[in-house]
Amino acid sequence: MSTSHRSRSTDGIDGKDSVGLYLDGIAKTPLLTAEEEVQLAREIEAGLYAEQILDGSVTTKERGGRKAKKASTEELELIAEQGRAAMKRFVTANLRLVVSVARKYGRAQMPLLDLVQEGNTGLIRAVEKFDYSKGFKFSTYATWWVRQSISRGIAQQGRIVRLPVHVAEQINQVSATRRNLERKLGREPEVIEIADELGLEEDRIIELLRLARDHVSLDAPVEEDGDTALGDLLARDTTPGPDEVVLDAEDRARLDNLLDSLDERSADVVRRRYGLLDGRQAKLADIASVWGITAERVRQIERQAIAKLRDTTLAA
Repeated sequence: MSTSHRSRSTDGIDGKDSVGLYLDGIAKTPLLTAEEEVQLAREIEAGLYAEQILDGSVTTKERGGRKAKKASTEELELIAEQGRAAMKRFVTANLRLVVSVARKYGRAQMPLLDLVQEGNTGLIRAVEKFDYSKGFKFSTYATWWVRQSISRGIAQQGRIVRLPVHVAEQINQVSATRRNLERKLGREPEVIEIADELGLEEDRIIELLRLARDHVSLDAPVEEDGDTALGDLLARDTTPGPDEVVLDAEDRARLDNLLDSLDERSADVVRRRYGLLDGRQAKLADIASVWGITAERVRQIERQAIAKLRDTTLAA
């Protein structure tokens, strides 16, 4: 697409820019009721399964436990088509959710429509993986996927550091080694311990740690299971915390109520780790000294508390 064409396309119709036109377009699609979400999710599930049968990725043995296993090719193609139509409707009806999430990141990082495009990828993924049988609200479930896709898009196209690949790899190695040693030792490792583990000079470790502070990769994992990346936790001008990360609780009052459901120690650990007390995110070792326990125990308490809060929110 030429530059001149792009420029004209943003002028829009009746003075509206491309963002306004997009918002007008998605606003025409009505939101789904809970019953419609379940029905569409069922059609999507059936359609995906039919496609797997048609392309041969489901074996005869695997089909044995499913109903309608003797469906003809024509019937399977019809079910697959219905699933694709349900997918389109489900996604289209939730595009406003993506815009709502994207606006929190700020246009300074990427143009809003680019953020929305990245978020739409996450929305599609959420629709594909949504398990309607668990009774969760789709919007709560989808928000995580949308945030993840937007954050990774920013990392790839905008906010990530422009470092040589080999330097970025070394930073990742240092970060991983630092986390591993912290778990092993129950405290923050010394620079010399990281250097010995990696076989590098102390000065090089110090330099890499400095680069890691100055240039943060949004794909850097913040949990050892690797499921959550730093980018998933970031929104404009906010300290990453449970209210924006895993809980999807938009106001502080609701967050406080959620934390009050925990025991005193667990609530304190979460508040300190996410900077909810004084704006500073405390280290595991610092919290461990407050409660007279090991850093590893603090990590366990944190993860158990977050899991409980996540379950509480999804069930709400």
